[in-house]
Amino acid sequence: MIIFGSCHCGNISFTLDWKSQPSEISARACTCTFCTKHGGVWTSCPTGTLTIAIKDLAYVSRYAFGTMTADFLICTRCGVVPVSTSTIDDNMYAVVNVNTFQNVDASLLKRSPSTLDGENTEDRLARRKRNWIADVRFAESLSPHNPVIG
Repeated sequence: MIIFGSCHCGNISFTLDWKSQPSEISARACTCTFCTKHGGVWTSCPTGTLTIAIKDLAYVSRYAFGTMTADFLICTRCGVVPVSTSTIDDNMYAVVNVNTFQNVDASLLKRSPSTLDGENTEDRLARRKRNWIADVRFAESLSPHNPVIG
């Protein structure tokens, strides 16, 4: 299944190749203050491939808080956060916000709250390596570490 998503204005978009047709998509509503305020409901397919495209880097900001181990890509034009990334052992991992999906029937989404309270940094990074998308690419050779982002 190919899933398309984007921020509201389309400046940050993504294509997620789920690699199969899921019977349901886990949609974890993080209870941290950032995700609550931004409507972050996250999913990932660890065996999938995610391609992120950015039309104008001038309208993208990265935000990291807490453990500073994840970057939320925020469109500064429309304010939407479609993707969060984490670099672990020189590999980028990511999750996508189901609220930014364009072509997924809502009945596929299995929404549930998710709290990370009490999780230490080592456990958090290990969970991401297991559960987040491990094949993350930027279209048009855009680097996630480009100093223009953030």
